[in-house]
Amino acid sequence: QVQFVESGGGLVQPGGSLRLSCAASGSNGRLDAVGWYRQAPGRQHEFVASINSGGATNYAPSVKGRFTISRDNSKDTVYLQMNNLNTEDTAAYYCNLPWSAVAGQNWGQGTQVTVSS
Repeated sequence: QVQFVESGGGLVQPGGSLRLSCAASGSNGRLDAVGWYRQAPGRQHEFVASINSGGATNYAPSVKGRFTISRDNSKDTVYLQMNNLNTEDTAAYYCNLPWSAVAGQNWGQGTQVTVSS
């Protein structure tokens, strides 16, 4: 089973930037589409962005133009570059296989992003 470890979160002021990393393990060369999701306290997981093995991307309207998802050459690590952050971006951020996310399964520990002045 593919497992993910998220990192790179932290505290940032409004207008600042962060880059999140998602390291996959157990993909055995099978890692295809990967998505970033976020969850604010008391709220459901929200889709943020996704990227498939060919590099095609998809973004939630709320982050389009501010966030960029990418993956490395080996396709075992996915990144989320977040620019011009605002307080509404405050959440725990997770990466997951899209089909697992839809099923509400395979959520890891996530990485906390807090945007505050």
